[in-house]
Amino acid sequence: MNLDLVIFAVSSVVAIFSAIMVFAQRNPIASVLYLILSLLSQAVLYVQLGALFMGAILIIVYAGAIMVLFLFVIMLLNLRGTEDLGLPSHPLSTPTKIIISTLFAVQIVLVAGRAALPPVTAGMLVEPDPTFGSVTEVGRLMFTEWVYPLQLTGILLLIAVVAAVVLAQKERSEDEPVVTIDQAGGPADPPTEKVG
Repeated sequence: MNLDLVIFAVSSVVAIFSAIMVFAQRNPIASVLYLILSLLSQAVLYVQLGALFMGAILIIVYAGAIMVLFLFVIMLLNLRGTEDLGLPSHPLSTPTKIIISTLFAVQIVLVAGRAALPPVTAGMLVEPDPTFGSVTEVGRLMFTEWVYPLQLTGILLLIAVVAAVVLAQKERSEDEPVVTIDQAGGPADPPTEKVG
């Protein structure tokens, strides 16, 4: 059995399974962590295709920066799943953790072993174009053909962050007392009610 095929199969299974678990989880933080695992597995597939830059960008930008932004928004909105800490976990929870941890460990071992072996020409994948996934090619496509979708994506992320901040602000209730501070730094005298 070819090592490329094993790496592809394990990475594909981990990517698909973790993508399904993103929607199956009730806890949003667990969903984000599964999404990071899916992105890491997809990065392995990009590296296997010979697109090293795309794999690095997928890890640095998406699994790093964008997922940190998602976690920031989740924590800012104080979204919590149904955390029944006193109750026993779901029966499939422990086997799922064991399976996904084993698959991820096997994936790391296979990728590290593949990097240590001498390059083989007869693999599962054909030899890619030398410009495929390079910095020059990605930059050319990003700033020529895909410049408007790139700008729209940035605007969409900005709108999402602003909307999250607006939603996170708690509205002051009418019964909540408003404390004012005078110029000396202490609380000001309470306002007197006008009679009449």
